[in-house]
Order: sequence, then structure tokens, then C-alpha cells
Amino acid sequence: MGHKSVRGEGTRPRVQHAGQLGWDESLYGEETDGQAPSGQQPSGDGPSGPEESGPQKQTSPDGGGHRRGRARGRVKKKGKRRILRWVASTLALLILGTAGAGYLYYQHLSANIRKGDRSAGGSNAKKTAANADGQTPLNILLIGSDSRNTPENLKLGGSKDSVGAPPLADVQMLLHVSADRKSASVVSIPRDTRVDIPECTDEKTKKKMPATNTVINESLGRGGAGCVLDTWENLTGVYIDHWLMVDFAGVVAMSDAVGGADVCVKQNVYDGPKPKVPGGSHLRLKAGTTTVKGEQALQWLRTRHAFESDLGRAKAQHMYLNSVMRNLKSQNAFSNPGRIMGLAETATKALQVSRELGTPKKIYDLGMELKGIPMDRINMLTMPRIEDPKDKDHVLPQPGAADALWSLLRDDKPLDKKDDAPAKTEDKGPAATPADSLPVTVVNGTGGDGSAPTAKRATTVKDTLKNKGFQKATAADTRGSATTTTLAYPKSAGAQGKADAMSVAKAMELPSSAVKVSADVTTLTLTVGSDWRTGATYPKKAADNADPLKDVENVNGANDKECMDVYAPYRW
Repeated sequence: MGHKSVRGEGTRPRVQHAGQLGWDESLYGEETDGQAPSGQQPSGDGPSGPEESGPQKQTSPDGGGHRRGRARGRVKKKGKRRILRWVASTLALLILGTAGAGYLYYQHLSANIRKGDRSAGGSNAKKTAANADGQTPLNILLIGSDSRNTPENLKLGGSKDSVGAPPLADVQMLLHVSADRKSASVVSIPRDTRVDIPECTDEKTKKKMPATNTVINESLGRGGAGCVLDTWENLTGVYIDHWLMVDFAGVVAMSDAVGGADVCVKQNVYDGPKPKVPGGSHLRLKAGTTTVKGEQALQWLRTRHAFESDLGRAKAQHMYLNSVMRNLKSQNAFSNPGRIMGLAETATKALQVSRELGTPKKIYDLGMELKGIPMDRINMLTMPRIEDPKDKDHVLPQPGAADALWSLLRDDKPLDKKDDAPAKTEDKGPAATPADSLPVTVVNGTGGDGSAPTAKRATTVKDTLKNKGFQKATAADTRGSATTTTLAYPKSAGAQGKADAMSVAKAMELPSSAVKVSADVTTLTLTVGSDWRTGATYPKKAADNADPLKDVENVNGANDKECMDVYAPYRW
């Protein structure tokens, strides 16, 4: 799609076209009229040149030579002007044509995108506050639908009996990108996890589905992707910015577009039907590493029996996603215009997205958010769980450990714990205000988890601050509500406010992630959450039995040596 552009006097600066895909939506809006910038003059239409000024030189006594010279000059200049006008007109047409093609292509991509409401009305989670640098984390729910309600999807899996049935969200993952964009986490919830699903309203039918307690994959059929999002928010307390959903056909198309993924099995595998276990993905691979794409990639992602359970399938899916990311980075796919074009064309057709994400530019920007994250700072795991006492085929979130995991996501802490350290005063920027003259307001928010708040907690923490030299610390008369402790400084305080907040965080052994910037406070405000009910300083470490990273399937993005064990009945 590349076009060559010639810059000259009076021509409009080169217009980006869709092939460059460094999109600026203003290029494709109504304000783009193709006119040259005001104040510019087309070349050749300016003031007269030197040959028309100054004394007139006579070439013959009768002056004829002079007149003939001037006539030849006029013809020559008119010719130049015609050429310059022709060039300018041609360039204008090329520029307008390029802009028009870019606009039409952008509209084409926009028309591909299927959008839906972000929420089905069943959640009230709050967006995470910005960190000390004004950055906010990004949370995106990734949903895999098992819908067979199109010929393409039916051909790829399932029986005709499933046509018309409500879809199930058999794959559910939360992608958390840290506020500083230095790390990312992916957390899967097994499809057979029993949870509370809130009341949801179906976007298309407007039918309301009452709240219920059942397995999480049924949430999709009770109100679409927005209902899945609401269920996650209620379970985790994590605000989710967007959702992305893909069906069988979409997986096949996207796999081909990205060039597949390298996956590994330790033994030969065939995930076919067994006498007492019908169905299967029909994945057939030899032991070792294979690049899977297209329908074979879908088979890999759907394989459950050969990997023993839905938990094994989640690990295999994480392996696949990590490989895709490594391949895209190695191909420079995030900066290659032609590569991006192909991915954009496929992605806009294959994905369904929440409405706020529903433009080609925003989908492109989402990909760019992941571009700079090192692979060793991407971690994928499955939610800690226990067997459901009501049904051994179902699971429940593990008390303590699952709660600790949700807390890590809410607090924007990396799952590899590389940055999980007490705050340190920074070398750059202004010095912190002396402790004895720094006002700090302490709020008791320990009832944020629904339990009774700890009595006089704000007063206790205020006294601790005074003992550490912060003589102007005061306890607020009113209570707040927070599941995690935060230290907010006024946005108007800028770098000085951040330096002051970091000095308090260091004194109280708060992690740097607790420091937030806020437009809603007028003074440095420490809100003590339900995660800090007792003790003079912030708890450094959760109990071992509440460690969310203990005994779970944790796959690091840089690990290309992962290999799946195959359940014995499915080996060949």
C-alpha cells in the first residue's frame, strides 16, 4: 500500500495512510478536507521574478529585441506556471486519494468490528486509582465462546444438537497490565468454578436473568460477555476495563494470522473419544515441539481429557499464548506496517469487543501496550482452588489464597514479586517536607471487606505516625471503606506531593504501589484498609497458606521449555 510522496513548495505535508497503521483517527474524520495549510502560496504564483524588475535592457535601436525578449520571457514563465500548477494539482489528487483510501480502509476495519456493552448491569467495582505518576493499570477479560450457532463454528466442533443453545464461556482469563507497563499477568478461572452470578440483562433481548449460584461458564448465556465481566468483578473486586471474545472460527483465523505457536508434549498424544469419555478435541501430535496453527491450534486450545483436566487445559493455553507473544516480538510484528495490516484485518473480523474498545485505533493501541513488556515479566497462572463439596467435578476459589491473588491484582502488584518491596524515597525530584511539619490525615477504612471495622484504627495509626515524627498527623472523624490500604496525595501537589507521600510510605513500610495520586483529596491521606487491621506497620508478607503463587500452574513468558504431560489413556 505504500505511496511515494514528493514534497515541494505549496504542497500539503504528507498524509499518513492506513498501511502505516500508526493511526491518528483525526486523519479519517470529517475535519480532514484535503486543503493546503492556510498561509501557503502555490509555487510559481508568487511575486514577479528578477527578470521583470530593474532597468530594461535594449537589444536593438527600435526596441524590437527588447519586446521579443519580454514576450519570450512571458511564454517561458507561463509554461513554468502551467507545469507547476499541473504538478500541484497532481500532488493534491494523490494526497486526497491517499487520504481517501486511508479513510475508506479505516471505515472497512471499523465495520468489521462486532461490539457489545461492557457490563450487563450487575457490578459496581471501582476503577483503580492512579499511581504516583498518574498511571493506571489495564484489565481486560479474555473470553472463549463455545457457540456453535454459525456453520463455521459447527464445522469446527460440537454436534447439531448444540445449535441454538446458549453459549458457554469455556475459556476465561483476566489480562492485567501494570500501570507502569513493565509487567503483565494472566489469571485463568476454570470453567467449572462455582460462583455467584449477579442479575444480568441481555443486551439484545433486554431479558433480565436473576442472580444465581452456578458454574462460571454459564455466565455468558445469562447476559453475554458483559455478564461474564460482572461475575468476575463481583468475585475479584478488580475493575475490568474491557472484554475481548473469540469463537472457534475466530481462533482458527487469528492463529493463522499470527503464524501459529510452538507447543510441546512429552508423549505422543491423540485426544480422541474413549468408551466412557465421548468427544475430544482430536488433537494428534508426536512427542516434542510442534508449531500449531489454524484448526490444529484450536484443537490444542480445546484439549482437556489428554491433559487430565480443565486445569491442564488452562496450562496448555498459557503455553500457547506465551509462544504467540514471543513469536510476534521476534517477527517485529508490532512495528512492521505490512504485518500489522494483516493482523488488523483478521483481528477486526475475528474478535468481539466491548464498546469502549470498538475502533481499529483502540485495538491497535491495545497491542502497543504489550509491545514493551519483557517476556520474563509476563506470568500466567490458574486461580487457586479447592474441590467443591457439593460436586466433586466442580471447584471453588481457595479461601485465603484466591483472596490474596485478587488483592495483588487490585493493588497492581506483579505476580513475580520483583517489584513487591517497601517504598523507598526517590533520589530525583524535590526533597520531602520535614516529617514534623507534614500534615497527614488517617482514615479508618478497615470495613471495606464487609466485616465490622476495627475500632479506633485511625487513631492507632495516627499515634504511630506521631511516634515516627509526623507530628501533624490527625485521625479523620468519618470512616472510609477500602479492601487495601492506600496513601493518596493531591494531584495539585505534583512532584512535591509524591515525595511527601513516599516518605510516609517508607516510614510505615508500605509498598510503593500503595501510593496514589488523587484529585479527590486536599491533603496527604492514609486510608487504612481491611488488609491492615492490626500492627504498627503494614504487614510485609501474607501467611504461607494464603500464598496465591503456591502450588498453582505458573507459566512465565520467557520459559520456552514448558512441555505438557499426556494422560496415559491418550498416548499412542
